[in-house]
Amino acid sequence: MNSSIIYTITAALLYIMIAKYDIHMFQLSSYRYNRYFRWLVPGNIISPKRGFALAALIASFFSGYYGPGILAIITVFTFISSLREKFKTPLVFTMRVKRLFATNIILFILSATMALLFADRWATLLVGLLLLFSNFIMLLANLINTPVEKAVNRYYYNDAKKILASHKNLIIIGVTGSFGKTSTKNYLTSILAEKYNVLVTPGNFNTLLGVVRTVREHLRPYHQVFIVEMGAKQRGDIKEICDLVHPSIGIVTSVGEMHLETFKCVENIQKTKFELIDSLPSQGLGIVNIDSPLIKSYNHNSRCRITTYAVEQPADYRAQNVIYGANGLSFTLSTNGEQIESRLLGSGNLLNMLAAIAVANHLGVPTNKQKSAIARLQPVEHRLSMRRSGNVTVLDDAYNSNPTGAKMALEVLRNFAVNEGNKRIVITPGFVEMGTRQYDANKELGQMIAQSCDYAIVVNTTNREPIARGIAEGGLSQEKLFLADNLIQAHAHLATILHPGDVVLYENDLPDNFK
Repeated sequence: MNSSIIYTITAALLYIMIAKYDIHMFQLSSYRYNRYFRWLVPGNIISPKRGFALAALIASFFSGYYGPGILAIITVFTFISSLREKFKTPLVFTMRVKRLFATNIILFILSATMALLFADRWATLLVGLLLLFSNFIMLLANLINTPVEKAVNRYYYNDAKKILASHKNLIIIGVTGSFGKTSTKNYLTSILAEKYNVLVTPGNFNTLLGVVRTVREHLRPYHQVFIVEMGAKQRGDIKEICDLVHPSIGIVTSVGEMHLETFKCVENIQKTKFELIDSLPSQGLGIVNIDSPLIKSYNHNSRCRITTYAVEQPADYRAQNVIYGANGLSFTLSTNGEQIESRLLGSGNLLNMLAAIAVANHLGVPTNKQKSAIARLQPVEHRLSMRRSGNVTVLDDAYNSNPTGAKMALEVLRNFAVNEGNKRIVITPGFVEMGTRQYDANKELGQMIAQSCDYAIVVNTTNREPIARGIAEGGLSQEKLFLADNLIQAHAHLATILHPGDVVLYENDLPDNFK
């Protein structure tokens, strides 16, 4: 077989492995160019995969006749490296990803073939450059695919709109907030299921396209209630979803400092979350958490009736006489004096239950059935859930942390009863996507950690310096702080200090595109 053909095939195999990594990081960046370039420059231009591509480039320049063989060796090493890679969030092979992959590979093969046919002795060098700059070919492929993606999305959107229009009596409930929306959605689903046939957006299907997919794939004529979780990373995101589903009930669980990279300021976050309340009809119901200062202070002009809930503030629905115990919590509901018990922990989960109770009362779910459902509620995974690992208690709050949620989790850790000699330990990489507030927010996190625990393990390098500074300023000695490059190293160190009876809090877990 001609050496050029062998070289092209081998280069294409190497390119596929590198392209998979490029597309994975692009997916983790929500397919947004600005977020991808922030990840790419400067620290990730020469990533492990790009290192193999650079080796291929150097080899192609100096190899001459031996180019195909050297490239084959590099390809084998890349393949072995790929087998060893572990990602917390694996690449999801959606139809968009498959189309992007196909266009990406076609672009490479065409470019490599043209180089080998017409570039003579410079051909292998040009192929090496294609490997090295694969991420830019991937972005070009995405640009080429953009009209197709828009057409596909438009078709799906219109189809979902027709399906919703055919469900005349469907009660649609929107749930949004900087944090607490997934837990509230799940608790509300469990309580309303005592009376209604409920459909809920699954997992993290909280974007417009996630809601469209839920409607098209899961909504059936027998559903009576549709609970829609609504996420946002910029102004207008909530309104887009509301324009599709037209909710009659809306819950705003919180407003806080999240996604400041795209929102720029908390005022924009306020306005975006209240896009849900603003979309409700005059006969609708808005339910808001006034323990959140940015909700209480927001001057909205809603047409609908507003119901408030809180733990600390006077509200329409308030939890009183709250008691936290080893088996969960209990409280008295202000509206009817009912004593309610739950296995859940923390004031955040208590607030989420209050929101669900307010909706359940509005929709006529009997009180005894509400209490029964609440007693059975389980914590949402990675959202301050508790489990036992041997004789150690693990508090898992590893999902998408933020300053307010972290404060609540650290309060639970601080108040957790331990025996003399046992430790309260926190493992955290801090917060990301905080824009100009990132340094200060992580420094404040360090100060809270110093006041709440006996030992801290800071994971990854992204926020290491501000968290460590905050811990020092908060008074926790440096002997009680360990800086880990990754979670594997953190766990290895944890094993050396852990004793039966200790409590470990996992606070946040950075996506794979943060180091």
